[in-house]
Amino acid sequence: MPFVFDFAEGFAFAGKYEIISRLGSGAEGEVYLSRETETGIERAAKFFYPDKNQENRAARRHARKLYKVRNCPAIIQYHTHEKIKYKGMAITCLISDYVEGELLASYMSRQKGQKLHYYQAMHLIYEIVCGLQVIHALGEYHGDLHDGNIFVSQHGLGYQIKLIDVIDWRDSRAANIRKDVCDLVRIFYDLIGGRKVYSRMPEQVRNICCGLRKDRIQKKFRNAGILKTYLENIDW
Repeated sequence: MPFVFDFAEGFAFAGKYEIISRLGSGAEGEVYLSRETETGIERAAKFFYPDKNQENRAARRHARKLYKVRNCPAIIQYHTHEKIKYKGMAITCLISDYVEGELLASYMSRQKGQKLHYYQAMHLIYEIVCGLQVIHALGEYHGDLHDGNIFVSQHGLGYQIKLIDVIDWRDSRAANIRKDVCDLVRIFYDLIGGRKVYSRMPEQVRNICCGLRKDRIQKKFRNAGILKTYLENIDW
């Protein structure tokens, strides 16, 4: 049976934080909204599953990666590293900023037909592309891009986004950068309504999705910077 923490509200840890609520989980661990007990400041706390963090390697890689991309405004800011004892095991927790907003999956569930007009979807995707472009320019990648790892808030005519739960797969950076772009195109495809509406989309939209053919997407958009330039220069 997979290891889970499932910490309850009020669970105190590291002598200075307490759990408010569970935000989600991923391949490496679980993320909780937490509060500094002395200040009341809210933070995000990622607890690593012990079997996924042997000798603390995964947590170190994660912290170093967050530090490397710290100047990217779309990435949450890493603060510190904590160790706790839980059920007799040493557990690592990384503390980061807590970002306001709503997960993209939740946001989309509230939309009529669970989809957006293609032009609105393009605005949203453009904000994600801008964040990814900074990461890719540093030779890094997100590694696990989907609607459960993107916080979104709508402001006026546009969006603000934050990317969470970056992963270091310890393999080809170039391949993972290309995978980020494929994942982003898939998100766009789903935002506009997916298979049911795709054939009725304008040519400009279909030229982005490339029929979800990964070989075509990767050939056309080798990184987020190329996709960003393409979006900025679409003729309607």
